[in-house]
Amino acid sequence: MLRWHVTLYGTHADGRLFRTARGGMVQESGYGEVWAGAREDVLSPAERETKLAKRPYDLRHAAVSTWLSSGVEPQLVAQRAGHSVAVLFRVYAKFLKGGDEAANAKISARLNQHRTEAPSGP
Repeated sequence: MLRWHVTLYGTHADGRLFRTARGGMVQESGYGEVWAGAREDVLSPAERETKLAKRPYDLRHAAVSTWLSSGVEPQLVAQRAGHSVAVLFRVYAKFLKGGDEAANAKISARLNQHRTEAPSGP
């Protein structure tokens, strides 16, 4: 989508990607208005009543949480997010709740793998 946007609209002479209709800088209030409209367009009435994607910055939290819950190594997630691992877990650890069954299945699979391997040696 980003490549499509750049192809269609280009960039401003100073390199900015997004600009107002008159070529000016987009102010914070402008982002808020557009974001509110986007939420209105894509979320159900019930979802709009929640904190889901309340701010554009929430997308960052969603991305980092998705990377973690997908099993990407915390060190790599922290690096991509520009955090230390300590900050990563302090800020995003709450998003990891509810994964007990998946974690137990992974541990069991690893333990079973070692049990079924033939012993080596004489």
